[in-house]
Formats: sequence, C-alpha cells, structure tokens
Amino acid sequence: MAAKLAIFNYVGTDKRGKETSGEIEAASVAMAKAQLRRRGINTKSVKKQAKTLFGRAGKKIKPADTALFTRQLATMMKAGVPLIQSFEIVADGVENERMRKLVTRIRGDVAAGNQLAAALAKHPDQFDDLFCSLVNSGESSGTLETMLDRVATYKEKTEALKAKIKKAMTYPIAVVLVALVVTSLLLVKVVPQFAETFQSFGSELPGFTRFVLEISYFAQDYWYIIFAAIIGAVLLFQRAMKTSVAFAEKFDEFALKTPVVGGIVYNSVIARFSRTLSTTFAAGVPLVEALESTAGAAGNLVYRKAIFRIRDDVTSGSSLYAAIKSTGIFPSMLLQMVSIGEESGALDEMLGKVATHYEEAVDNAVDSLSSLIEPVIMAVLGVLVGGLMVAMYLPIFMLGSVV
Repeated sequence: MAAKLAIFNYVGTDKRGKETSGEIEAASVAMAKAQLRRRGINTKSVKKQAKTLFGRAGKKIKPADTALFTRQLATMMKAGVPLIQSFEIVADGVENERMRKLVTRIRGDVAAGNQLAAALAKHPDQFDDLFCSLVNSGESSGTLETMLDRVATYKEKTEALKAKIKKAMTYPIAVVLVALVVTSLLLVKVVPQFAETFQSFGSELPGFTRFVLEISYFAQDYWYIIFAAIIGAVLLFQRAMKTSVAFAEKFDEFALKTPVVGGIVYNSVIARFSRTLSTTFAAGVPLVEALESTAGAAGNLVYRKAIFRIRDDVTSGSSLYAAIKSTGIFPSMLLQMVSIGEESGALDEMLGKVATHYEEAVDNAVDSLSSLIEPVIMAVLGVLVGGLMVAMYLPIFMLGSVV
C-alpha cells in the first residue's frame, strides 16, 4: 500500500546560493528533503503544512481554472519558454491560492525528473484520464507544445459548452425559486393577517379564498415538514444519481425527451462526442482508446452506453461509420461527415466541423430559450402572486358590492 502523501513547506538555498522557498509533496520529512536535494536545494527547514479548521484556504479549483492553466502553459511553450520556467511564470500569475499551490507541486514533480503526464495524474480531480492521456501522447511523440495547445482548445470549448447549458438552466430555476420563496412568505405571513380580518365579516367566504386559507394553515402548521421533504427529495435524487446507474440512465433518457431542453441536451452531447473524438484522434490516440475516452466524456449515460457499443463494433472490425449508424441515435450529418472523413483520411477535421456546428446550435438554442422562457416565467409569477392577491381581496370586493 502506497504511503499517504502530505504537503511540506520548505526554506533553503539553490545551487547558486539564492534563497528559495515553496511547497513539496512527499510521504515524510525525510523524503521531502531527499527530493529537494535531488533538485539541488540545500534545505534550512522543512515543515509539514498545517491544515486549517475548515480545510485549506482558497477558492475551490474549477474546470475553468484548469482550462486557463493549460492555455497559459501551451502559450509559454509555443513561445520557446522551457517547461519548468513556464510553470514558474504561470504560478506567479495565478490568483486562486489553491491553483497556485497545485501548479507549484506539479512543477516540483517535473523538476524532480517525472514526466508531465505522471505529475498531472497525481491530481485526478483536476486532470482526468483523457487529459493525462493526451499529454502523454504529446510527450511520447515530442510534440508537447502542440498537444498542450490542442488540449487547451478542447478544454476551452468544453467549458464554453457547459457554460451555455448552465446559462439556459440557471435563470429559470433562480426565478422559480424566488417565486416559491415569495409565495411561501405570503402564505405564512400575509395571508394570516387577512384571515383575522375575514373572521369579522360574519359571512361565508368565496371558495377560492377558503382554498388559499387552507393552504396557508397547512403551511403554517407543517412548514418544517415541507422544508424537510424538499431537502430530503433533493438529497435522495443526488444519491440516486450517484449510486443507481439504472436511475441515472432513465433520468438522462428523460432529459433527452424533454421539450425544448431536450434539444439542447442532445446537441451538447453530439458536440461533446465530436469534439472529444476529434481531439483524441488528432493526437494519435488509437481509435478504440479514443472511443473509450469519448465515452467517459459523453456526459449522458444513454450515449455513453452507445459509444461503448461503437467501440466493441470497431474492435471486431467494423468501420466507425457502420458502428455509429447501428446505434440509431446519432444524427445523419455526423454519419455523413464520419463517412467522408474515413474515406479521405481527415476524420479528425470532419469531426471538428461537426463539433463546431452543434456547439453553435447549442448557443442559438440557449438564446432562443432565454427569450421564450421570460414570458412563461412572468405568467407563472402572475398566477402565483396574483392568484394569492385575488383570493385575499375577493371577499372585500364582495362585501363592497353587498353594501
């Protein structure tokens, strides 16, 4: 069993006698000192980094941070800057403290003689198997700077696609949540005030008003149960998505069939499939391995399952075009472009064109959804808030007509 690694802060002098300090990841103080000696650093002190009460300081490392790091590293190397020096320049410009420490650790591993892919693989939360595989291909072929540029482009386009989908979902969800909060406050705080006034009328209330009052009484008496039920449902859903493959697959299948939103999900999956396969194939990764990486990046279990079927068919000797067509769930445009790519030997280029097309389709669909969803949301808000107001003022209007 491998020893658990820890982070150590060190202070010392380099080969030129210049004072230096930083962090290093090692199993013990002795191992940390040994690694530093191999780098030519004469240590004055090496201390284990203490953990804060609520974890390490700094913002969480996001995929966008990883994409920016990759682009900066690719730019430095294309400009002819040595890899170690590139890491130092990138680390100096990173604002996120956690990301800066991560870059420093990777730089230390590479300086100690490790391959870049191996150093990145130690941090799977930030650099997945696909990322490390592409970097490894670049190192093996001696085209690391070119490969880093391709990986950076891939990460940037992938994150841009995710951002578009989040944009489509965040706005309506946020407005609906605000509407629910406002409605809840009205039911718990405002409606009871009207109820006290209605008791002095001495006449029977309209049916709609009685219905709203019953909801208000229920919300006042059992608000904690309702709140707990909502939180429980959300947690149960998250757990089911993580632990039950069957449930997650059914949900992904449902997402593809949902009106309007289903089209965005479908286009994003096709774009991700095309972009990932194009990038891996262009990097010289064998087709079967490229399909395995693509399946992991599909983002939808229905298509992940289909891609593994494609991989099995290709392994048994089928062409990629025939294997994709046999699934029956990929668009004809993709099929035709794959067929042309296989015949012309430009499969990566054709898949790149397909990816660009469907990324633009997602962008257009998000813009259309934003303009379509606004009147729907206003209607929902009008029904919820306006309906409550009508229910509360209806008895007053009826009383005025009687008088």
